[in-house]
Amino acid sequence: MKRLHVMMIKAFIGPLFITFLIVLFILVMQFLWKYVDDLMGKGLEWYVLVELMTYATASFVPLALPLAILLSSIMTLGGLGENSELVPMRSAGLGLLRIMQPLIFTALVLAGGSFYFSNNILPVANLKFHSLLWDVTRKKPALNLRPGIFYNGIDGFSIRAKDKDEDAGTLKDVLIYDHRAAFQGNRTVVRAKSGSMQRSTDGRYLLLTLNNGHFYDEHSPANDEATYPMMRGTFDKDEIRLDLSGLGLDRTDKDLFKDHYKMLTLGQLQLSEDSLREQMAQRGYDQARHLKNSLYIIRMDRTPAEAVHSGTGSVAVEPGSPPLQRNHYDVAMNMVRNNINFMDRSIEERMGRTEQISRFAVEWHRKPMLALACLLFFFIGAPLGAIIRKGGMGLPVVFAIVFFLIFHIISFSTEKLVIAGETAAWPGMWISSLVLLPIAVLLTWKATTDSPLFDADAYYRGWERVRSLFQRTHAHPSTL
Repeated sequence: MKRLHVMMIKAFIGPLFITFLIVLFILVMQFLWKYVDDLMGKGLEWYVLVELMTYATASFVPLALPLAILLSSIMTLGGLGENSELVPMRSAGLGLLRIMQPLIFTALVLAGGSFYFSNNILPVANLKFHSLLWDVTRKKPALNLRPGIFYNGIDGFSIRAKDKDEDAGTLKDVLIYDHRAAFQGNRTVVRAKSGSMQRSTDGRYLLLTLNNGHFYDEHSPANDEATYPMMRGTFDKDEIRLDLSGLGLDRTDKDLFKDHYKMLTLGQLQLSEDSLREQMAQRGYDQARHLKNSLYIIRMDRTPAEAVHSGTGSVAVEPGSPPLQRNHYDVAMNMVRNNINFMDRSIEERMGRTEQISRFAVEWHRKPMLALACLLFFFIGAPLGAIIRKGGMGLPVVFAIVFFLIFHIISFSTEKLVIAGETAAWPGMWISSLVLLPIAVLLTWKATTDSPLFDADAYYRGWERVRSLFQRTHAHPSTL
């Protein structure tokens, strides 16, 4: 490898690493803002949060890499142009594509790595991420008794303490409603002047010790008018054991999520999509056959009299008689209503199946599309950096954000159209790439030919030439 190639790769890898981390951090912060309400107050261990954030970060890698490549390529070539390092290279007879050759190879490696990550690693990370997120969002809030507020996190109990000493773990004026018995309401009440709480050695139970209290207990069967005596008593010291197993984090079996489209590779997505299409075709055939058979008022294997017997239970009447005609009319009206309801349900079911198939197709096309986006953004960013000749985090960031927003908005919009069934996955998922492709070709051609793309004087001179073609020539020029 030539020394020039090593210098170009080193100049490219540094900005790529920094910008990749910045973009990834921004995307992860977006995830935190979305789920912060579900994560707060759950008493989660630090390693659970680290595991969740790791899987969430992995899910954003394919989206963050194209933007990092775009930004770093603009910064690299723009920095070389700003420091007048491209001029001696071009003077030595090297074309821009020859200068960019090691970076093109690096972009190809990154695109291949992005596709491998999306196809092999990302499904596993998504499986672990969604299963853990399911468990975390459905975990009950941690045991946190706040003074003067009822705590209902423990099944069967509602607890309120008027005051609480955080350091000593003591409670004052404790009020407990026991709801473990069904349909009893607030008929079992325990109240104590003071108390203390501590966890058992295995952490599964909360031992609540109450001092100087009394209790009320009035149990009676639901909807029973009989009266039962109310039990009432006092105590100097009592201990209540509360089960905390429901407050723990129960890990769901990951196999429940393994058939989701985000947890499958390309081969598995194609196989699942084919299976769903076959099921949809078979279901459509069954629905059409059922609807066709339901249109016959009189079955081929029954006589009109039997049809009347089966429809109304009356005695057989002669064909064509008024009772038979009325019966046929009622049967026909009922069958039409049933068929209309059946058709509505069938249409809704078909729309749901079509949307499900579209989601599998979207995910299948998303993996190679994001890999191709890495190359497109490179061939946009590198020529653009060579043209504007500005490095750093100023102007390159503006151009990078503009192109990335164009790509992201088009991609998001077309994805919604594909899921809604307005267009097919091909070319729907590739419209954003097809929009950027001519831009990449134009910028690369302009950069290799040293075209003054952002030179205002060049555009002014061109406008003057066009304007001179339409100016009037005087037949008698002025003698002055």
